[in-house]
Amino acid sequence: MQKSAVRDIRIKKVNNESFTEENDLIAVEEPLEIQVLYQSEGQLVRKSISVTMRTPGNDEELATGFLFTEGILHNPNQVSKVETDIWDENKVLITFADQETPRLQTAERNFYTTSSCGVCGKSSIDAIKTVSSFTDQSDDLSVSADLFYNLQNVLKKQQEVFQNTGGLHASGLFDLEGNLIMLREDVGRHNALDKLIGASFLQDKLPLDQNILLLSGRASFELIQKASMAGIKIVAAIGAPSSLALQLAEEFGMTLIGFLGKNRFNIYSGSSRIRI
Repeated sequence: MQKSAVRDIRIKKVNNESFTEENDLIAVEEPLEIQVLYQSEGQLVRKSISVTMRTPGNDEELATGFLFTEGILHNPNQVSKVETDIWDENKVLITFADQETPRLQTAERNFYTTSSCGVCGKSSIDAIKTVSSFTDQSDDLSVSADLFYNLQNVLKKQQEVFQNTGGLHASGLFDLEGNLIMLREDVGRHNALDKLIGASFLQDKLPLDQNILLLSGRASFELIQKASMAGIKIVAAIGAPSSLALQLAEEFGMTLIGFLGKNRFNIYSGSSRIRI
């Protein structure tokens, strides 16, 4: 049985000089340990890769997406099985197929990462720039500016847990007509995107070069890096991009939109794909 993403608690709500006792819902945050199992020199090796603080739900997608965006996984054929530990729901084990070995040398990350920072455990700046297999693909994407104005409303209507708690980030995947294809939520913005990319990876739908990614918050470097790994060319964010996110988007030829609202947005890079 999957753990709940929300918890019902009792709170005191203060209003001016009085208070009332009420029930409230908060987003659950718990650690998830990601492990891999593979053969090396005729021996089975089980190794812990990372622990991340996440909201329970879609944990197997999260673990898979994390390994893919870190460059440890490259295609679904490398994976034999992805399963939650039957004894501990806060562990996910990814078993590699025979003759497949994870590229652990590409993931120079400390063991623990927080829900708010997906790259703060990296041991060097050079290790942050994971190289995507899809960055050199050409495209002729052209999207009307009007399409973006309604994306935020569509995302909010589908954010069930956020509406209950107000405490989660979301990553939404849209087609080029503005239809929502997939939504994932998590207390960590990088986890929400890893869940979305992990689901696409397991369904063998990468690259996502014919889709638009919408981020419910700001566009940070780590999110642009993960989007580039999945071959995403157009990223829109409700909030602001960071300078490093913009630098990476320009380097990878991505369209980066920020401050997306009801009838406005800023184009920071790749404006040729947006028809005004």
